[in-house]
Amino acid sequence: MTTDEAPFASTGKPGFTEQHSVWNRAQQSAAEDLLAAGPLDVDLIRVGFGDPHGLLRTKALSPRAFRSALLNGLDMSPGPLVFDSGHALPNDLFAPGAGLSLPELTGAGDFIVVPDPLTLRISDCAGVRTAVVLGDEYTRTGLPHPLSSRGVLRRVLDSAAAREMRPLIGLELEWYLLRLLDPADRGGVGGFGVQGRAPLCATVNGGYQFNSDTLIADLLPLLAPLGRLLSDELGLPLRSIEHESGPGQIEVTFDPLGALEAADAILLARSLMKQHCLRTGHLATFMSVPAFAGADPSGWHLHQSLTDSRGVNLFTSHSDDQPLSDLGLSYVAGLLEHGAATTSLAVPTVNGYRRLDPVNSLSPDRLVWSHENRGAMVRVLGGPHDAASHVENRIGEPAANPYLYIASQLAAGLDGIDRGLRRPEAAHPHAGTGAALPVDLGQATAALRGSELVRALLGDPLRANLLALHGSAWDRFGKWAAEHTGDALSGVTAWENDEYLMAY
Repeated sequence: MTTDEAPFASTGKPGFTEQHSVWNRAQQSAAEDLLAAGPLDVDLIRVGFGDPHGLLRTKALSPRAFRSALLNGLDMSPGPLVFDSGHALPNDLFAPGAGLSLPELTGAGDFIVVPDPLTLRISDCAGVRTAVVLGDEYTRTGLPHPLSSRGVLRRVLDSAAAREMRPLIGLELEWYLLRLLDPADRGGVGGFGVQGRAPLCATVNGGYQFNSDTLIADLLPLLAPLGRLLSDELGLPLRSIEHESGPGQIEVTFDPLGALEAADAILLARSLMKQHCLRTGHLATFMSVPAFAGADPSGWHLHQSLTDSRGVNLFTSHSDDQPLSDLGLSYVAGLLEHGAATTSLAVPTVNGYRRLDPVNSLSPDRLVWSHENRGAMVRVLGGPHDAASHVENRIGEPAANPYLYIASQLAAGLDGIDRGLRRPEAAHPHAGTGAALPVDLGQATAALRGSELVRALLGDPLRANLLALHGSAWDRFGKWAAEHTGDALSGVTAWENDEYLMAY
């Protein structure tokens, strides 16, 4: 794939995408169409990737430079791969391999992001016509980058495909719509590991009228354009926008998607929803429990099933006495067996564990499953002969890295299938049966450290990096808490609000 236009070595490494055969046939065809059509009719194209925290990191390119990136990739600094959630740097980038056994990372050398042309989305941003494109991370030598979250999910999907299985993912994402007291407020200045002040916000309503038509209708002038953004501009299969229990607590749901499409959708949707709300004087936050009185925890409920190559649901039971097939129940057993080890991939923030407190009856605190019970960690939906039967894991927080959350679920479930695990008996979620889930990020990080499944899933460099990033945030929180005992609102500290409210 070549072009006579110049300069086409303005990004990345000349001929990188063709030299290293980084695209599949569909991506190759889409890239050729983009190049043949000439420069995109937009002002800027943001090209980027999801960092370990599930935040979208981009560079804004001119249309000409984007065409260069399609051929050469885009060189980017590794900082976003190794900063913790507060921009502290727990890894020494100037030590050999940056302490992660990655020679290319020594001295903070660049890596290459290759745009995935299938993810290109065009939207209007306050009068600026812009596009956004997700990409995959590679080393300068052309290998998939060991710290790539998207790469982790791709590997799991390759493993499922080898079994002739295709995961389907349904998304239910809860979040808070808050009003900025000053529409221009973006928070105070922070530093590397030094928090800035979170923006000052107020609730948009009183809440606690679940699915109230009055509350959702009152917010439609804000939410209807948001729906158009998600469905029309991002091309996502939006199903519903609902008012949950908390003040201004909103849930968006989507039709089932392939696993990679679902993860990309969450990464794009969270970022663009936040940007849209800021332009209206509001803040969308995917922090699970913001620091204001009466905040009801927000979760990310992940619906999942497997189909065969013909699209037939492999979870459907053909026995009148069990809700899922034997394969589906082994998948559930895998989710439970690896539930503690994968918790920090579903709940990666200090704040997210506020939601898993037993006081929140609709949030899980034990490793149990149940049929149609929203208090269990794994909720089985459907029943005998129901072609829509699937499972819902209710553990996740809305700030989770979508690639790692989804990949860890699939890896755990597939392990249950491979080993033919027998599911434990269904249990009432509040009966005190079943092992307890980790109660904080410290416990969850320790459980991840001891898991061979997680080691195989992530690879040693990414596993070591996540342990360092989670450990850094947990240590910083502990130091703050020791100096600010009792300084909390509804159990949520100012540290958590400053750390997560604006960034997430």
